[in-house]
Amino acid sequence: MTAATQHREAPRPLPPAPEAAADLGRLRDAVSATLSDFLSCQRAMLTDMAPALAPVADEVRALASGGKRLRPAFAYWGWRGAVDDAAEPAENEAAVLRAVAALEFVHASALVHDDVMDGAVTRRGRPATHVGFAARHESRALHGDPETFGTGAAILVGDLALVWSDELLGCSGLSAPALTRARGVWDTMRSEVMSGQYLDLLRAAGGLPGPEGALTVARYKSAGYTVQRPLHLGAAIAGAAPRVTESYTAVGLPLGEAFQLRDDVLGVFGDPRITGKSADDDLREGKRTLLIALAEEAADAGGRRLLAEALGNPDADPIRLDALRRLIESTGARARVERRIEDRTAMARAAIAGAPIAEDARAALDALAVAATTRAA
Repeated sequence: MTAATQHREAPRPLPPAPEAAADLGRLRDAVSATLSDFLSCQRAMLTDMAPALAPVADEVRALASGGKRLRPAFAYWGWRGAVDDAAEPAENEAAVLRAVAALEFVHASALVHDDVMDGAVTRRGRPATHVGFAARHESRALHGDPETFGTGAAILVGDLALVWSDELLGCSGLSAPALTRARGVWDTMRSEVMSGQYLDLLRAAGGLPGPEGALTVARYKSAGYTVQRPLHLGAAIAGAAPRVTESYTAVGLPLGEAFQLRDDVLGVFGDPRITGKSADDDLREGKRTLLIALAEEAADAGGRRLLAEALGNPDADPIRLDALRRLIESTGARARVERRIEDRTAMARAAIAGAPIAEDARAALDALAVAATTRAA
């Protein structure tokens, strides 16, 4: 086992804050209302251009309609934690909520592109974007290959979501100084997401091998834009002191990793009725997560042969996929990933406890840390 994957004694956990401390219900409602209003305007604009564009706008709406809104919540509480101690005038809260809602479009873009790259079939209980557009092509008896059409349409839908993320941030109502500060974090975050997508592609092709490679992909592809950069975005909007931003890094790096590792576990062992996705998809798509890297390290010759034959095989039957799950369990890979989740979550919660931020934000971020790493979907 490499130094990066060794289990270290976790810091003493803090008493958990209640989830209500994060005010998630209100934040979800505010983010959803912002997205709905914005998308209604965007749909009208597209259909004025050509009625045939309505399915494109509707697909972005569908992609942005689900989820727990954790990224906007981290950004909002990153702002709230710093605003009282910042040298800059406080921004209007409604403008901040509109600005952080733009993170959902970045997420939607990443999801649709990721599904194309992985050949995923479902997303949140409905056909993945490329699958849905391929079906639309087929049902209308259009010319050409439906799968090619679906892939092309999905790429463009993902691109449009990314464009709209920029537009929503820009028209959020933040002051010019706050928007300028936010742009630096925003640009870094989006570059990291796209770079992480390439690293994931490279790893699937045999590059970035082993547990270290899996963790590198996890950090840049999803962990960074889930916790660390949203916290930094909130701090930038507030005009926070460097010590606050540094404390958010100490929270965001381990917590973002723990969040992604929980996602990996759910991708293989989750309940499809809750996750909205088959537990076989990640195995059939051949996702080279830390679970797989650790199982490969510990497997015997028969186990490695099973991995070579069944992982990433779209024709693998349920019996073979269940055998893969048993291998991940029997090699101790799942248990080691669970320990790492616990370790990284405890590190993040200890950093939250020591962060120089407002007490309501401390309680909220602690509740979010627990929610993000113990979720079932």
